[in-house]
Amino acid sequence: MTAGESFRVDFHAKVLDERIVTRAKARGLDALVYAPHFTRLSDVRERAARFSDDDLLVVPGREVFTGDWRNRRHLLALGLDDPVPDFITLDDAMDEFDRQDAAILAPHPEFLNVSVSAGDLAAYRDRIDAVEVYNPKHWSHHNRRARELADEFDLPGFTSSYAHLAGSVGEAWTEFDRTFDSADELVAALREGVPRRIVRRSGWDHDLRCAAEFAHLGWENSYEKIDRLFLSGMEPTHPDHIAYDDRFESVY
Repeated sequence: MTAGESFRVDFHAKVLDERIVTRAKARGLDALVYAPHFTRLSDVRERAARFSDDDLLVVPGREVFTGDWRNRRHLLALGLDDPVPDFITLDDAMDEFDRQDAAILAPHPEFLNVSVSAGDLAAYRDRIDAVEVYNPKHWSHHNRRARELADEFDLPGFTSSYAHLAGSVGEAWTEFDRTFDSADELVAALREGVPRRIVRRSGWDHDLRCAAEFAHLGWENSYEKIDRLFLSGMEPTHPDHIAYDDRFESVY
């Protein structure tokens, strides 16, 4: 870790390939957190390592879906050593993240039915390391509310592109006034509340990309959701899957 230089992190992307890496570097990013839905930690790590190099640190993460489909609370965990499934209780997920000394981030707070609430932030204030205060999928009032929640609970902020589409990567980033040589150092900085700035692009191009991401949300929560619920069978990150050795109970 080196002071005196800046380090730009896009803290949440769902997609990762050669195009993503090229775009991230063109946007001046130093790190990108890769946290796809319903993907085992081992697979996330393997892909992150494949695309990480001296110019772009790709950090594996898990956005864990706690609760059931009707009452989801998403948490973004960085620095996990052991896999944590989706569809477990919020408290069980918190306990497992704590056991592993992971950094716990609250993405898109109070957004639709997929986010932690003000009550959740109050209950877990001492265990959450940062709140997302700008998300391109948000409308302006969602971002305003997110900033209010971070202020109310005196929690550091972060931002990300939350990119489900390749063109969104690098539309928003969190900037630190120091550099990090590894994912472990970045996780430690989050846990320690190291100061950072929230930065995003602006203009009509940014607005169009935000609109495209919001439109994608409709597809993600319609056809894709139906596919996952009724067509695909058990998710690889379901707690009843053999990969978790019956260590977790489903909320279903």
